Amino acid sequence: MKFTSRHTAARGTAAVLGVALAAAALTGCTETAAGGGGSAEGGAACDPADVTLVGQVRNESNPYEASWLDGGDAFAEQVGLTQERLTYDGDSTRQQEQISQLLAGDTECLVMNILPNGDSDTPPIVEGAEEAGAYLVTQWNKPADLNVTDYDHWLSHITYNGVESGKQIGDALAEAIGGSGGIIALQGILDTGAAKDRFAGLEESLAANPDVELLDDQTANFSRAEALEVTKTLLTKHGEDVKGIWAANDDMALGALEALQQAGRDDVAVVGIDAVPDALTAIEDGTMTATVSSDGPWQGGIGLAIGYCVATGELAVEDIADEDRAWFAEQFLIEQDNVADFVSPETDEADFACDNLFSRSQGAIS
Repeated sequence: MKFTSRHTAARGTAAVLGVALAAAALTGCTETAAGGGGSAEGGAACDPADVTLVGQVRNESNPYEASWLDGGDAFAEQVGLTQERLTYDGDSTRQQEQISQLLAGDTECLVMNILPNGDSDTPPIVEGAEEAGAYLVTQWNKPADLNVTDYDHWLSHITYNGVESGKQIGDALAEAIGGSGGIIALQGILDTGAAKDRFAGLEESLAANPDVELLDDQTANFSRAEALEVTKTLLTKHGEDVKGIWAANDDMALGALEALQQAGRDDVAVVGIDAVPDALTAIEDGTMTATVSSDGPWQGGIGLAIGYCVATGELAVEDIADEDRAWFAEQFLIEQDNVADFVSPETDEADFACDNLFSRSQGAIS
């Protein structure tokens, strides 16, 4: 399966070669690579059949997070396993309870690909995995002063340059409203790096587009339902002055679109982030302006793949470069002129080959 995009087409030759290598790289993981080991400290490798794969996100009602788990399923199938799909409905206590239950069992060959609910939720997850000897990859949220290289079983942390994506959609929104006018902003969960960075990107866009005025900003917690209600309130408050809506994710953008429809407003540009199917459809039909893709299916697969390759001995944690322990992954701006390239994102087996895990890195998190 392939993630089809004009931005990734240039890697076509490498991808074709990678597909041929993928099976060998993954089915051959029972043999320890030279210099590698099956544990983070270099011990005996797990038999592939003994590996347990777990993916955990907030909920599957968010299409982006559902696609993440689907990508995990695709990787698991690739290596002859199944993924345990966990959701915690945005409840940090529930997330910690689920992980504690996992870590109370057999953890010798446990691989976890986790979306921490917020930055403050990451430290206990990391400490628990380290103590239990489970293999952990986290994505999106961690405190800036928590360093992956200080741990042996926390293998990698993947995120995206939220400042860049927030500015990208901010600039697209400014262009859509003709470079001037009032906008409102819907922020995400405030205790997340993604929400903070994306809003910082909007602030950069506003500085570069001085005739665009931020009328108001409120959090809607990355939720479509909350965004619907918040947008209704802000439309009532600011009326015809609202020319655009900047949303920190697509679920909130779609909630804003519903509020606009209910208000009979078809003159307001809307942007978001995540490239969920409904947002792509809205961009195709012109009711939404832009989004940014982080490729959810790839995220769901890559975290498990990194853990699997270390657990089975194909890759030793000490051989993972420091810049690949905490890194920004590639992302893509989607507008009407290129949306057709993104409507059916699928995973590419070559991306998950043990010698190709960090091919989408855009550099270390500074």
